[in-house]
Amino acid sequence: MTAPSPGVPSWVDLATADLGDATRFYTAMFGWTAEISGDDFGGYTTFLLNGLPVAGAGPLFGEGQPTAWSTYFAADDADAVAARVEAAGGKVLVAPFDVVDQGRMAACLDPAGAPFSVWEAGTMRGAEAFHVPGALTWNELNTRDADGAMAFYGAVFGWDYRDGVVGPLPYVICRNEGRPVAGIQLMAGDGWPDDLLPHWLVYFAVGDCDVAAEHAYRLGARVVHPPTTVAVGRFALLEDPQGGRFAILAS
Repeated sequence: MTAPSPGVPSWVDLATADLGDATRFYTAMFGWTAEISGDDFGGYTTFLLNGLPVAGAGPLFGEGQPTAWSTYFAADDADAVAARVEAAGGKVLVAPFDVVDQGRMAACLDPAGAPFSVWEAGTMRGAEAFHVPGALTWNELNTRDADGAMAFYGAVFGWDYRDGVVGPLPYVICRNEGRPVAGIQLMAGDGWPDDLLPHWLVYFAVGDCDVAAEHAYRLGARVVHPPTTVAVGRFALLEDPQGGRFAILAS
């Protein structure tokens, strides 16, 4: 597998309050198998789909940290991306550091406070399956400042944009060298709690959204938004038993 293009989502992982139960839930939800790293990595778990890495999970490390999925964007130079983040008005929470020989990463916030990470690949390239049931299929920024987000991510990753049609609210397609790589959803109108912070939402592909949502519910998930048909397919918003939000999409 070649290294993913800079500025493209290449990996997602879950920081969770209960790694054991999260492993139970997601392996049953998506048919993943779990590969647990040694003590040096704090029990970090890599989820495999048909033997290929598709996502990861690890314990919470900060007091008060919520269970949440994180999106990692590929970089050919994590230090240079971190410098652009600060120059564009974002914040580098964790300065670039080496994860042994696997890669180099940094954790950041955009100007509105949405967290994301940067991954400069070493021996670990990122996910090796996309857009098939059980694999990552889309990443979406939910924010109350779409214009500010466009300016920021354009400066950091070189994205350009076009208007998209997904639901009733304005939607922006983010493009990397002309290729759609992510979306920006404006958090406006009813259905967006005032205390919901800006965040990157991860979407996993499923074969049948309704069946998958029911399966998740039986495994202990909460259905935040029921299966709904939009222009690109049928999606649902779910919350795992520890409170981690993610979406499923059948296209």
